[in-house]
Amino acid sequence: MDDTYHLKDTAQDILSHPGRRNRIHILTLDHILATDVYERIHHDPRMKHYQLIRPRKKEIQATITEIDSMARHTVSSKLLIIDVRRATLPKLQRAYNKIVGYNRRDLNKLCSIILIGDGSWDLFHAGKTLDVFVPHLATHRTDFHPAVFFYDPFLHYERNEIERAGIDDKFVLPDKIPRRLIPYFKKVQDRRMDKVRRYFRATGKTDEVSKKRLKKLRDLYRKRIAEQFPHHKDQIKAWLSREGIRLASEKLHLYPLFFEDWVYDLMQKAIQS
Repeated sequence: MDDTYHLKDTAQDILSHPGRRNRIHILTLDHILATDVYERIHHDPRMKHYQLIRPRKKEIQATITEIDSMARHTVSSKLLIIDVRRATLPKLQRAYNKIVGYNRRDLNKLCSIILIGDGSWDLFHAGKTLDVFVPHLATHRTDFHPAVFFYDPFLHYERNEIERAGIDDKFVLPDKIPRRLIPYFKKVQDRRMDKVRRYFRATGKTDEVSKKRLKKLRDLYRKRIAEQFPHHKDQIKAWLSREGIRLASEKLHLYPLFFEDWVYDLMQKAIQS
């Protein structure tokens, strides 16, 4: 059974903050993901003047404290990009509760939230149907009121893919890609997440190289979807598109496909408001 972490309403949602700047907060315990998000936005010429704020600490507990201290300052941003993967969500629940409370009045008007996360624990064991995403997305909709949710296959680890730490070991995030994706990287010796993220990000590479690497990533996603969700092959094209796939009343996107476009459009929406 999937764990659910509902955020609570607070008394901090009574104020609007119209003086928001062209600023984006990136909120995650994963410095590799934070770097990927930061670099993708920073090197997009449409957004070179936006101020990007992310945690500076590297140690988990210190980063939790840092994000908690950022909560009140998020009211100065037009966009909040929040990592909601299962492994770290309980640790950040208190901070996220504050953040949503402080910004609730302005959400989807003067500011927006983009969520990046994984799927539920039973994602690959629920009859090979994408409908398993629906309650997962609905919970995030209730808790965060996001403008868009990006599912990131590189953040999703099944129970048998997680290396159990000893009782005295500190909590650590996986630094290698999930085992189920290894067959797609047979020719790659270094499968650490920072290397894989950097490869597909292709920062500083020519447009031709960037497009080739993006095509590789899309092809990887297309194969995985066809294998894991064979009953939804007709929906693959939609899931790989900018519009994403609609499941019941929820929409689902794939990180990082069209991520920068969504960031830009949501910032423009907030600016025009």
